[in-house]
Amino acid sequence: MADSPAPSPDLIHDVIGAALRAGADAAEAVTSERTSLSVGVRDGALEDVEREEAHDLGLRVFIGKRQATVSTSDLSAPTRARLIERAVAMARLAPEDPYATLAPEERLARAPFRDMDLYDANFPEPAALEAAARDCEAAALDVEGVARSEGGHASASRSAWRLVTSHGFDGQYRGTAFSLGAGVIAEKDGQMERGGEHRTLRHLSDMPAAETLGREAGRRAVARVGARKIASQTLPVIFENRVATQVLSPLLGAISGPSIARGTSFLKDALGEAVLPAHLSLIDDPFRTRGLGSTPFDDEGVEVVERALVDRGVITTWLMNTAAAAQLGLESTGHASRGLAGPSGVSTHNLHLTPGEADLAGLMGQAGTGLLVTSMFGPSLNPNTGDWSAGVSGFLFEGGVIVHPVSEVTVAGNLRQLWMRVVAGSDLEFRSSFNSPSLLFDAVAVAGK
Repeated sequence: MADSPAPSPDLIHDVIGAALRAGADAAEAVTSERTSLSVGVRDGALEDVEREEAHDLGLRVFIGKRQATVSTSDLSAPTRARLIERAVAMARLAPEDPYATLAPEERLARAPFRDMDLYDANFPEPAALEAAARDCEAAALDVEGVARSEGGHASASRSAWRLVTSHGFDGQYRGTAFSLGAGVIAEKDGQMERGGEHRTLRHLSDMPAAETLGREAGRRAVARVGARKIASQTLPVIFENRVATQVLSPLLGAISGPSIARGTSFLKDALGEAVLPAHLSLIDDPFRTRGLGSTPFDDEGVEVVERALVDRGVITTWLMNTAAAAQLGLESTGHASRGLAGPSGVSTHNLHLTPGEADLAGLMGQAGTGLLVTSMFGPSLNPNTGDWSAGVSGFLFEGGVIVHPVSEVTVAGNLRQLWMRVVAGSDLEFRSSFNSPSLLFDAVAVAGK
């Protein structure tokens, strides 16, 4: 696959200069380039092939304390001229925002930027992706008890991101991503259950064998057959490492600077307070080699650093971009996140909870009898109180041993109370940009039949 043509390196600087000449006091522009290919198969036959090549431009302009953002995928000179004219006109009419500004110059990241090995030059041909998807699906279908396929899929993408500001920042980086997986349906005595497995990685050489992923997809589907409800009760509950981050993710929203500034967080007064046991920390590392969330700077050009958002159980910081920091009288933490259009929000980079000592079997042994959650859907959170619930499925275990699969149950509790009683397992795996070991909670309300 040949590289797709890229816009001129001077284009983004030309846009910034034109915005200033049109009347903007300050401006920032981003360009995004992306090439992707995905292949899907079903029952061994090619089902779909999708290819994308995109070059996009986003522009944010400031006039005093007013701002406006626009974006386009048409990079021709006439369109760029209209885009700039429209952005400046919109900014003149926008309401004043006392916190609208570029990031302070002294906080900007400086070149040379760190190399995290995010780009793999060995880009696969479509035939190779199709073969991997076929092999993955075939291995899943070979598992005894699997009745039919929901398809195998493989994809590859490469992208480049560049940010330039009128006060001197110019940073860019590129990355690749490769995905492979399959989904199948297992059936027994008229009951059917879905299961699947997939991985996404920066380098193709790190991908597990297609047959390994397929067998795991089949195993997970077959294990769920025969699921039934259990009675409503209070039980120890273990969230498998694949879903454990969903129990922790409300913490990120609750410590985001915009939520704190609005006063809409159940942790708004908890800076410096314990929210986890003292032996646990929540680490955000933007520099993880080949990490899916790695970046040399945030989306406002601010320097990023590795930090413990929760250090030995205690909240150490809010997640802040420039606007939220200004509103709170603090400094950006390098967590600005944006797309092509709109002002920045906040997000983490590569986040993980530090592991404990017991593996999953050890956690079940500690709990004795309880519920192992392997999938979750429809979580609900009251952002002002931390009351939380979610639909789940998984397995009932007794004496530390799995007894039967469980479905159609709901777990609920107050997150501040639950988090303080959590026991982390040792099975931390770096599968995404947010990772956690399995988590044991000693007493959780379970609603069933």
